[in-house]
Amino acid sequence: MARRRGKSRFARYIPLIAVAAIMVAMFSNFFPSAPATSLRIVSGSENKALEPIIHEWARASGNSVEVTYLGSVDISRELSLGKVGRFDAVWPANSLWIELGDDQKVVKHAESILRSPVVLGLKRAIAERLGWVGRTDITIQDIRAAAERGDFRLAMTSATQSNSGASAYFGFLYAMAGDPDVLRLEDLESEPVREATRALLGTVDRSSGSSGWLKEAFVENPDRFDAMMNYEALVIEANRAFVQRREEPLYIVYPANGLAVADSPLGYVDKGDAEKEEAFLALQQHLLSADVQNQLVALGRRAGLLGLDVARADRAVWNPDWGVDLSRAIAPIPTPNQAVIRRALTLYQTELRKPSLTIWVLDVSGSMQGAPIDELREAMRLLLDEREAERNLLQPSPRDVTVVIPFNNRPQAVWIVEGDDPAALNGLWQKVRGLQAGGGTDVYLALIEAVEVLSRYEQQGNLFERLPAIVAMTDGESETANRNAFVTALGRTSFGRDVPVHAIAFGNANESQLRELAQLSVGRLFKSKSDLAQTLRSAKGYN
Repeated sequence: MARRRGKSRFARYIPLIAVAAIMVAMFSNFFPSAPATSLRIVSGSENKALEPIIHEWARASGNSVEVTYLGSVDISRELSLGKVGRFDAVWPANSLWIELGDDQKVVKHAESILRSPVVLGLKRAIAERLGWVGRTDITIQDIRAAAERGDFRLAMTSATQSNSGASAYFGFLYAMAGDPDVLRLEDLESEPVREATRALLGTVDRSSGSSGWLKEAFVENPDRFDAMMNYEALVIEANRAFVQRREEPLYIVYPANGLAVADSPLGYVDKGDAEKEEAFLALQQHLLSADVQNQLVALGRRAGLLGLDVARADRAVWNPDWGVDLSRAIAPIPTPNQAVIRRALTLYQTELRKPSLTIWVLDVSGSMQGAPIDELREAMRLLLDEREAERNLLQPSPRDVTVVIPFNNRPQAVWIVEGDDPAALNGLWQKVRGLQAGGGTDVYLALIEAVEVLSRYEQQGNLFERLPAIVAMTDGESETANRNAFVTALGRTSFGRDVPVHAIAFGNANESQLRELAQLSVGRLFKSKSDLAQTLRSAKGYN
């Protein structure tokens, strides 16, 4: 009887407990708890397709993850800040960028999440015409010979700004050096190696600072491109987009020598926060789990070892008709030591890459008064100052041309420096330093002036001995009276479709106007709300 009375007393509280539980749930919905831990990851652009996997883990775990995409050099720069840097984790395409930037040794728990070889993605009709379909013996030397003959237009990213370009470049060096066990400083000092590498890089028709952007530009403008050195994974992404549009996919050529592989390491930046470290390790373990690794394979990434189970590979992704070769043993080039890496990147920037002709069209209208024009001056100093340019691997070469056209309602001047003389570049900086803000805004008249500068180099017959590009920066809405005049002037040239106009939207710029400029020439629209210097550095990496 006593036991029954006990149950009866407990039963009287059941409705109250239920009501309390409902109220707790209601208040939880109105006042959701903060994420357990927030992680900020800096990553290369090639990982954008993987972001949904990360956010799915964050939702399930109650954590939050913010991913910022930067170029390889900027990732290294962030790492050089050590514990005071902005990010909790780093995910570049290759371990070499961690080695170059992590001077303070703050990165730990670095593990390769996936791998992707750097390949040549070539229009199939061209590959068939060259007799390359089905072959596994195409060398870097073969690629050089075909590009020099003009059999295709070659695009690749900058070796000093993007890992796919750096990987391809190191592959070129290995191949031209005779495939040594490891690349040495002596190999870099060999004039035959330099000359052969310079000749191949001289065939580059379009450069980029981002592997992901290059892939997207190829997909959106297939008439402007023939071939690109890029990650196998991104060529597969491009092909899936082409197939969806019922267009011809690219054919993948794996170089028989000088084949580089991105190892995509994810590492933790140790700042002494045990909770963040625990969350990072949980995320990393999730990405390395069998289920997620299978998802990565489904997205065209090689998980685990470089070989894949041929029988289980999804042919809609790993399509042998595209040249995808899963059975082939892929032996990547070894990573040289840090001294060789640094020397090779410096050589690329100052001696071996195709020289550039960059025209900076800079807004100095009245809206730039005060802090904006101060920021513009400082940003240009970082590009024109010898030491700062070297720090960002953006130093000029002896054959580069730098042009500055400041404008408000009309062009204010046209300043040109040919070569890499520090005194001349400092003199250009002093002119920029003296700029004053005032007047209205008409970017189109300044762009017409830029077209005239390019026309003069074309008349000399040496325009495309360099990689030409226009970089137009404005912080406002431009008058449009001269828009049609600019489009007409560009259309009358023989180079109008081949010189990219990259546009930088700063402050309250009219992005639709600048987006149109970029789309006219397969340029890129950069948006800068606060860090103009970083944005200008990024834009420079595109030629």
